[in-house]
Amino acid sequence: MRKIEVGILGATGMVGQRFVSLLEHHPWFEVAWLAASERSAGRTYAEACNWRLREPLPKTARELPVEECKPGKAPQLVFASLDSKVAGEVEKEFAHAGHVVVSNSSNHRMDPDVPLLIPEVNPEHLALVRVQKHERKWKGMIVTNPNCTTVGLVMSLAPLEKTFGLEKVMMTSMQAVSGAGYPGLPVLDIIGNVIPFIGGEEEKVERETRKLLGKFVDGHVLMGDFAVSAHCNRVLVEDGHTESISVSLRTKATVEDLIEAWRKFHARPQELHLPSAPKHPIIVREERDRPQPKFDVWTENGMATVVGRVRPCPVLQFKYTALSHNTIRGAAGAALLNAELMKAEGYLD
Repeated sequence: MRKIEVGILGATGMVGQRFVSLLEHHPWFEVAWLAASERSAGRTYAEACNWRLREPLPKTARELPVEECKPGKAPQLVFASLDSKVAGEVEKEFAHAGHVVVSNSSNHRMDPDVPLLIPEVNPEHLALVRVQKHERKWKGMIVTNPNCTTVGLVMSLAPLEKTFGLEKVMMTSMQAVSGAGYPGLPVLDIIGNVIPFIGGEEEKVERETRKLLGKFVDGHVLMGDFAVSAHCNRVLVEDGHTESISVSLRTKATVEDLIEAWRKFHARPQELHLPSAPKHPIIVREERDRPQPKFDVWTENGMATVVGRVRPCPVLQFKYTALSHNTIRGAAGAALLNAELMKAEGYLD
């Protein structure tokens, strides 16, 4: 199969670097165009990018020129990882010009006509792009993936909502420093410390969770009918967002019922055998002290959500711990899986 050429907006940033790395040997897509800020434009990627990943910078990307974030020369499919200060208008400009924008930025996630997508959870929401293109008179489209904290939470909630229904959700996060980008936080701010504030994060998690688990009816998403409360904290962990979650369900269940629902969970990406899809989207650990980022963050190449410590909750009904890789499943890998689903379902034809 001839590979589809793709571009990356914000290619020199941490998530942009993840895109470059994940796409190096991708069976369907290949990087053909890179864009970043004006100060990087006109240089090769190797010159413009301060490469921060453990994996070496792919040879195929080293000599690619970095261009400004303007449509025209870009391939039809572009992955976007721009700063939210500029992402909104740039993404709309590309979509209006006919590009398919698969975005990791937060700007358009809650737009009523923009899919906020986790392929295992709400693939039917992709149909929103038809509404989007009709109402905005665009030749292209924007599809988004959720906040990196939202992903692990919603992956763990989806089987519970489907099987038992949700009433209330309480989540406290312990978020890795890589979620702050590079150079991130000053070392004296985070070492030996927990920072109990991440600007806008709690509001994003609460809104996005209800949209992702909402029902698609007559061209609209009806927000999920349950309450979500989030507490978000930054901790001194390199990669991996850990979340302590408590839930109340609408129907009676046991701890064993929850574990069975997670272990049986598979969805459209697994049925389609998408290249980036984890074989097991949710892994349940039975040890009393797992999951831990040090040992579990790379489960299924960083694309699975790992759940453990499932037990009764004296305030709500059940409580458990969930872990997901914030720059892979929570960012570049999530967008890549979205694009794979779009291709498989005919949205890139």
